[in-house]
Amino acid sequence: MSISQAHLVDDDEAIRDALAWLLKSRGLPCATYASAEAFLDAWSPQTSGCVVLDMRMSGMSGLDCFDRLLERGSTLPVIFLTGHGDVPLAVATLKKGAFDFFEKPFNDNDLATRIGEALALDANQRTASATVDSVKARLASLTSRERQIMDLVLTGKFNKVIADELNISMRTVEVHRANLFDKMQVKTAVELANLLKLHR
Repeated sequence: MSISQAHLVDDDEAIRDALAWLLKSRGLPCATYASAEAFLDAWSPQTSGCVVLDMRMSGMSGLDCFDRLLERGSTLPVIFLTGHGDVPLAVATLKKGAFDFFEKPFNDNDLATRIGEALALDANQRTASATVDSVKARLASLTSRERQIMDLVLTGKFNKVIADELNISMRTVEVHRANLFDKMQVKTAVELANLLKLHR
């Protein structure tokens, strides 16, 4: 996975430098791009952090860049920097899923705080996504019999009832149940139910 950082996209070199200095002075890592095209060329599904995107740039606009990111399935939080006339446009981008927008001239401290929050949000989303993927992988490792027993365990049935229903010995149920709990990395039926509730 790439380093988690703020990706500053602005065609104005002075603004890029000022923003980079602001973030570095607060211990927030960042990378700068002189155009939306340059950022999109560098972007990959592993790109992590957040994007600080100027609304109006020569070449591709920030808005078009945002649309391309959405098309690519990016979940990076995006903060727009806008001129006064762009506020209605910026509000529309919030409805499309942008994280926030700042009207120029903006308050440095407020922007730095929001960028920090956007970086934290992205980190939390990636952790949650990795957990979901981990649970899916655990479920995929179960045999069909273990899945069958898991479904019955989740309805609250005891081993003896499960054995009767599946026409197998109670010992066999116990072995499958132990394997199932081991693969799912839980110790109780309640833990199993909670794990699946969170990630289904």
